[in-house]
Amino acid sequence: MHVDEWLQAIPAVWICVLVGLVIGIESLGIPLPGEIVLVSSALLAAKGVVDPLWVGICASVGAIVGDSIGYAIGRRGGKPMFDRLGRRFPKHFGPSHIGKAERYFHRYGMWTVFFGRFVALLRILAGPLAGALRMPYWRFLVANVLGGIVWAGGTTAVIYYLGMAAEKWLRGFSWVALVVALLFGVLTTLLLRRRAARMAAEETQEPGEPVGAA
Repeated sequence: MHVDEWLQAIPAVWICVLVGLVIGIESLGIPLPGEIVLVSSALLAAKGVVDPLWVGICASVGAIVGDSIGYAIGRRGGKPMFDRLGRRFPKHFGPSHIGKAERYFHRYGMWTVFFGRFVALLRILAGPLAGALRMPYWRFLVANVLGGIVWAGGTTAVIYYLGMAAEKWLRGFSWVALVVALLFGVLTTLLLRRRAARMAAEETQEPGEPVGAA
């Protein structure tokens, strides 16, 4: 059973709760398919199964709250916590992943939290790592709130209107909306990966600016 088929089997209010919960857990540092659940829920909204406004709100709240909890966990656990996680879960918290994310923080500061919402690796690590690196909370909060709203609300709106357009012009072909959404997701991911690769290529061996810098 596909994710969207599974979501259709539960009441609309619980779809919104589930979206916020999955994205929140993912944001505090536990790898979950938050983006897949969000896209599937937005497609269901285009079919009239659930209100897109509530999907966007719940997704945004989940992203913001989850990242904030992750920040608190990272601030309390510090770098030793990532060392332990790296030994137990090298696929997600290995030294290379943590090192790359840390270089982004040193180079781009709070912008890493904002743009990290759009990159799978940073979406998981941004909150805990910002806390471990002692980023000032007010800087983290600004980037976290703006990034969460733009990513969650923007993704919901784009997928919803794409789905509505597909339903309007090609009624009876429900798979079209999914194909359009997947193509959009693939193109967006490729563009963001190119941007991330370019950012990594620009890095030098010299230490970056303090994490607290904007």
